[in-house]
Amino acid sequence: MPWVNKEMCMGCGVCVDECPVGAISLEGDTAEIDDKECIRCGRCHDTCPQEAVRHDSERIPQEVEANIQWVNELRGKFETEEEKAGLMERMKRHFKKEAKVVQQTLEQLDTLG
Repeated sequence: MPWVNKEMCMGCGVCVDECPVGAISLEGDTAEIDDKECIRCGRCHDTCPQEAVRHDSERIPQEVEANIQWVNELRGKFETEEEKAGLMERMKRHFKKEAKVVQQTLEQLDTLG
């Protein structure tokens, strides 16, 4: 999913004009991409003169950190080490399930041709 680095965006609107489905708008001085409307065509990446439209893979460290923060917040709701250990096992199963969903989705995408 493309995203806009607000520090790099100068608000020129080129990406807004190029988006074939109107998924990009200017909010103040920066572009915003609506995830639900975006069709992942890549035009915004290609047309941004500031290279402010970024690839989602750049956000992996932040997403991992958000997951860790979420787990730590949940851990804070448990009192005993035994309860916390149980939570950790459930969270590992949760993330393994998510990884399995992603893997199977990738495999099925390959069959779409």
